[in-house]
Amino acid sequence: MPTARAALLAALCAPIVGVLSALYGVPPWALSGVLLALVAAAVLADWALAADPRRITVRRETPGAVVRLGEEVAAALTVANRSGVDARLLVRDAWVPSAGAAPYAHPLALAAGEAATLTTTLTPTRRGDRSAEQVIVRSHGPLGLAVRQSGHRPPWTLRVLPRFTSRKHLPEKLARLRTVEGATAIRGRGQGTEFDVLREYVPGDDVRSIDWRATARRRDVMVRTWRPERSRRIVCVLDTGRTSAVRVGDEPRLDAAMDAALLLAAVAQEAGDQVDLIAADHRVRAVVAGSHGRATLPRLINAVAPLHPAMVETDFELITSEVLRRERKRSLVVVFTALEPGALGEGLLPVLPRLAARHKVLIAAVHDPALNALAATPLHGANEVYAAAAGTRALAEREKLSGALARYGVEVLDFPADTFAGQVTDVYLALKATGRL
Repeated sequence: MPTARAALLAALCAPIVGVLSALYGVPPWALSGVLLALVAAAVLADWALAADPRRITVRRETPGAVVRLGEEVAAALTVANRSGVDARLLVRDAWVPSAGAAPYAHPLALAAGEAATLTTTLTPTRRGDRSAEQVIVRSHGPLGLAVRQSGHRPPWTLRVLPRFTSRKHLPEKLARLRTVEGATAIRGRGQGTEFDVLREYVPGDDVRSIDWRATARRRDVMVRTWRPERSRRIVCVLDTGRTSAVRVGDEPRLDAAMDAALLLAAVAQEAGDQVDLIAADHRVRAVVAGSHGRATLPRLINAVAPLHPAMVETDFELITSEVLRRERKRSLVVVFTALEPGALGEGLLPVLPRLAARHKVLIAAVHDPALNALAATPLHGANEVYAAAAGTRALAEREKLSGALARYGVEVLDFPADTFAGQVTDVYLALKATGRL
């Protein structure tokens, strides 16, 4: 195809035609035809002399990369000239806009048989999988009047993981966990605790913890101490339905739920508990089960990275059936969803008794501060009165729904987005400290 230089050359023919026509009395149309024919011939010759871009090979050194949202990663592209002639190239490594690719294109000169590696810096602005669209190779002729172009599709995928901003709270939560498991070991046998060690009786110990057989053997009063149970099962359920798309602050509700689930999983894996995850709306989107130890958190992060809200109503019957089918032993089930009467009242409440009968259930919802601001609207006119009434009614319906859930023994966690992850983990640690998992 012709370049801007060819168009400029054709435009310069106009004054030349005028000058020659005035000097020699030649008709302008005849001179124009001759000069434009010469320009076209030059463009065709330049196009023929340009290296064939189809014989320029491009390849990726690695099949893909993983990066956390907000960080940078380099995508390397090797370009080799197999055309047999020297090539003047402009190579564009094209990505979707959310991949944040830079620079836009790479100018490159390659002799016959040479190869070069180009680096595109990616700064993604959205999590999930980002695939390379294609690599556009444009070959310029020696005169720069024409270019030849072809597209290549070397496969490469960038997985963008969640920010996991709540990891800044991890040292504090792990310190609390060590306090729960160590320095403040439970002295009396409570529900859901495991035997730890025998030790001598000290004033203040629960006499029901005295081990009479050990006392007879040692000829000293011995008591049993108990520690919070390990190897408990935690199930994080992510609601990816329409309510998860609501933005609370600067991010969707689903992202806040993911952040809280990851912090909970990080602390639980250090506590020796098993963490499973189910993400679903009207169908199951992701499942992580059977992970133990250090492998748990990386698997969870990779599983939630490509999740996005679906504009469908959540099927809580499906979620309940999936949890009951997979989790035979009593578990702590944390359902990350929205505290909305329409979604939970019609979807979750009818199936909640089956779930709560077998498992300890928590409903974790991000509180939207816009409701409080709406309810506190100054009453200066009719519009403000209606706004305040709407906010007050929404808050009252949330309170009513929380009461209905509490009647089934379900604890509702309703916290602002900035403290949501830490508060959910605190509730888990409190349950563990009191042996109620």
